[in-house]
Amino acid sequence: MSERKLRVWQQAGLIDAETAQAIRVWEAENGRPLVLWAVIGIAVLSIALGLISVVAANWEDIPVLVRLGVHFAILAGAALALWRLGHDRERPWREEALLFVFGALGLTFFGHLGQAYQTTSPLWQPLGAWLVLFGPLFLLRGKGAPTALALIGVLVFAVWDYAVWSRSGPMEVLRFAVPTALPLAFAPIGAVLRYREGRTWFWQRLEELGFAYGLGGASLLAIIAGFERFSRGGDSAQMLQVILIWALAGLVAAALTWRARPDPSGQAAATVLAGAAGILLLTWPLSGNQVIAALLFMALWALVGWMALKGQWRGVFQLAVAVLALRLIVLSFELEDDLLTSGFGLIAAGLLILGIAWGARWVARTYAPPKAEDAP
Repeated sequence: MSERKLRVWQQAGLIDAETAQAIRVWEAENGRPLVLWAVIGIAVLSIALGLISVVAANWEDIPVLVRLGVHFAILAGAALALWRLGHDRERPWREEALLFVFGALGLTFFGHLGQAYQTTSPLWQPLGAWLVLFGPLFLLRGKGAPTALALIGVLVFAVWDYAVWSRSGPMEVLRFAVPTALPLAFAPIGAVLRYREGRTWFWQRLEELGFAYGLGGASLLAIIAGFERFSRGGDSAQMLQVILIWALAGLVAAALTWRARPDPSGQAAATVLAGAAGILLLTWPLSGNQVIAALLFMALWALVGWMALKGQWRGVFQLAVAVLALRLIVLSFELEDDLLTSGFGLIAAGLLILGIAWGARWVARTYAPPKAEDAP
């Protein structure tokens, strides 16, 4: 706790002298020695980098079976530590850290196998094998954001690599659209399980990541729609089918989220997912025009800001305002790019950016909901 802040709060009448002293005593007894931990972290990182450098310098001289055996032994040691030390209710972060390390060791072990025996395969195959072997453990034991992010991150890379790899085969539309829509399923899954198990933080993070995946996908497609006409070309029919599958997945996720969480926050999240599905459908007939595509993008994020007010998501509301301001700035450059060659154009662009930035800051500070749930 900063001594300066304590003095400022005491002078402002927020706390009295006794409260300030009690805060000092509590912080002295319970404070974390951040500097010491930082020094320890730097030392550990230095040792780890040194070991990696030594091994890398002599990599080819180490027999393959020795390398794989050591890697597997470390993996087994992490599994044993997770089994013996993981169940600690007072320190759940320890299980989270051990689980994350265990998953990372398992993922690198697949790469080590491929490098040792000079085998080649699409990226989705080792990632898929990791999801089959380690994914259930992450779902059963995950406690927070690191494991949730690792799980959905591996899934996203796996499904998109598979989708790109399988585009030339039979049923290419289904093999592309269905896998890439799978990460969106985490939104309703997290909504259903966040109140039914003791790992609320983990399921909430998964729900948020699924929500962000759907919102980010619709936003990206709205941006692409400004540069490409989806209804033209030889792949127009396939593109329409992909959009329809994605939109259907978004509507199903929205309906399940609404049913699982009928509170204002859940209804707001479901509305945004349904709105994202609607934007996906509109990109098909309205693509090919930068202004219309920008309006679709801004309509989606205006909906995000509106629902953030309903769901009391302070951070999401401020993000929506910032995204809208940034899109306005980019749109101004897209429409007035010829003015930038003159001094007056540069001055006008600078004033416009300052005005939008000031307006966005004012809106974010004036209308942002109080700090409560900063996410769906």
